[in-house]
Amino acid sequence: MARYSATPANESKSAKCRGSYLRVHFKNTVEAAAAIKGRKLLNAVTYLKDVQEQKQCVPFTRFNRGTGRTAQAKAFKTSLGRWPVKSAKFLLDLLKNVQANAESKGLNTEELVIKHIVVNAAPKQRRRTYRAHGRINPYMSNPCHIEVIVSEEDKNVEKAKDERETVVFQNRKQLAAKRIRASRQ
Repeated sequence: MARYSATPANESKSAKCRGSYLRVHFKNTVEAAAAIKGRKLLNAVTYLKDVQEQKQCVPFTRFNRGTGRTAQAKAFKTSLGRWPVKSAKFLLDLLKNVQANAESKGLNTEELVIKHIVVNAAPKQRRRTYRAHGRINPYMSNPCHIEVIVSEEDKNVEKAKDERETVVFQNRKQLAAKRIRASRQ
């Protein structure tokens, strides 16, 4: 069994999955994963499908040197965005897997929220490209490891209203000043 970088708060109400040595760009996948973190699982699936169809963009906030601008990024309060189709495909596959894992545990898939998603760089894969004058340059790929943990959202219960007076704690100096004020009146 693989070790995850985080443990869920409630193991019985969460499901997880991971992909290792995935041949998809690390930087694009980091941005796409950051865009779906904290979303409900079904919402993230529809968002990634929209990214594949270029209906919504992925905002690029960290690895954004040379990234073009698009009006679709205004929804995320930025101007830089792209549509990493291959990263979206790999993330969709992982979300489908974690959804199946959650169903096998008997969890309600409509209440699942992506609590933890992390993308780590895997070892680079090496190829070569041939250049002018008989030279050879490296032609590297940047694969990644992805892990996802989803959990059922806990129901928020409102705190009961307290009828009693709130007790204010005071130090000795404040109590002495209060006694002096009371004696003067």
